[in-house]
Amino acid sequence: MIDGFTHEPPTEDHFYEEVCFKTNVIAIFLVYRPGYLFNNHNPHRTIWGFYNTKKQQFHAPINSKKVGKVVDIRDTTPFTAMQLNFDHLNPLELAFVL
Repeated sequence: MIDGFTHEPPTEDHFYEEVCFKTNVIAIFLVYRPGYLFNNHNPHRTIWGFYNTKKQQFHAPINSKKVGKVVDIRDTTPFTAMQLNFDHLNPLELAFVL
């Protein structure tokens, strides 16, 4: 794995996969391999984020094809590097989210 990537997979059925996205950017996918799938046996993949090897920075994904803003690894979760925006929530709604 990438130096500085501190997350562990959320469950034993998950693992991370690194894919070369550009010459200096690695796409990090969270992969889920369920025990049984009805119609195919391929694992489910979702983009976790991106890593710039030259600048040694993590980026949130816009989608699996677009690199987003730089993020601090401490502000990310094992599921995604996307930043959650809770500014629009009132205190009662915020209590249910956190």
